[in-house]
Parts: sequence; structure tokens; C-alpha cells
Amino acid sequence: MTALATLALAFGHVGLGVSGGHEKIEAVGDSLALVSVRHQLEAAPPKAQAQPVSEKAAPSGPTAAEIAADPSKLPPASAGTNGTAVPHKSNLSRAEIFAHSRSGDPDAAILLTGVALAPPDAPEAVKGAIDAANTIIGRPYIWGGGHASFYSNGYDCSGSVSFALFGGGLIPRPLTSGELEHWGAPGPGKWITVYANAGHTFAEIAGLRWDTVGDEQGTGPRWHLATTSTAGFVVRHPPGL
Repeated sequence: MTALATLALAFGHVGLGVSGGHEKIEAVGDSLALVSVRHQLEAAPPKAQAQPVSEKAAPSGPTAAEIAADPSKLPPASAGTNGTAVPHKSNLSRAEIFAHSRSGDPDAAILLTGVALAPPDAPEAVKGAIDAANTIIGRPYIWGGGHASFYSNGYDCSGSVSFALFGGGLIPRPLTSGELEHWGAPGPGKWITVYANAGHTFAEIAGLRWDTVGDEQGTGPRWHLATTSTAGFVVRHPPGL
């Protein structure tokens, strides 16, 4: 039976009277969907003769007709075909792959395999600082790095904090840790807090610590979930944040 003949039968069986019009329209829609599928199957070119397979060969997948009759027979999505390929490092632990935040605070950023994801409701300056910091994760620690220019092969503590602040449009040039002691407004901020003294500086941005201290990955700019001692540091924040 042709697709047009099937369509005629569908309309003939359903009818379009006044009473029960909603149910009949739905039935017509279902019939049209089936007609469309059958029309595609009839119009498809014939398949080449299948070659014999060995007894150990994997069984072939469902045919187009079987899929049209039962969509549950569709093959599962797979990365690289109809899914999204996500690279994974074989040496990552299960705990490192999943997203973490320091608390259940909705204003806290999420740490996903070393990369910070800004809270959706964060101010644009905060999102800009996080995005900028993410671009230099894993750069080596280089004393004075990030001061002659924001863009460097490596960064020291104040260079990395300056780079993040610059990404948020909060400073016009790199600042030393001594200069950060007098930058902004005193005390902690809601979104961004900078801790500085003559020897070191780091920042808390949306609940994550941005620091260059060493960990199992080495030294250099990266995000940390854990807090650290703030004794002996001057506490500053950008006004309004």
C-alpha cells in the first residue's frame, strides 16, 4: 500500500466530526506520523545483499522498520557518534572526576577536574575572574612571572592573583603582594577576598582558593577546595564584591 493510500485510509477511519474533535485530531496526528515513517521506508533505496557472517559475528542491529514500530530498539548514544566525546585521564580517581564544592552554598563555585565553574548567579566580574584563572591552571611557578606582562609562561603568587583580578576587570596592571595589601577595601568580600602580605598572596573566589602553593600536582596557579591559614595576612576585597 502506498503512503498516499495509507493517508486516505487514516482520514477515512478517523473522521472529523464536531463531537470528540480533540481525540480525532490526535488520532490523525498519530496516523500522519506512521504514514511519514512508512513513506521514508518505501522511498529508501534497496540495501545491498548482506554478506554471510560467521557464527561468532555479532548480531546486526534492529531494522528501520523495527525501530519505527518500537523506538526503544534505537541503539544507545555513544561518544563520537551521536554523543559528546569527553576526554578522561586514566590516572584520575573517581573522586577527582566528579564535581565538588566546598559547601552546599548556592553561591559557591564548583570544581570539576581542576577547573572552576562559576555559579550562574555570580556577578560578571566574578565570572570573568574565574574564567581568566582557568586559562592559566597548571602553568609553572616562576618568581616574578606575570608582572612584566599579564601573559607569561609561568606565574608567581601575586602574578596569578593579578591575572584573575584582571580577568574580572578589577585591576589595570599586575600588582605585587605588597601592593595587594593596600588594594581594594578592607575585610573579606562576598565573592572575592584577597589575602596578602610581604611574602605571599592568594585569593578566595566564589568559595574556592586560588593559590600557587604546592600540592600533589606541583606548584603554580590552581584551584583548591581546602582552606588554609590566613594568620599574618592583610584581608582585602574589591568594593561591591
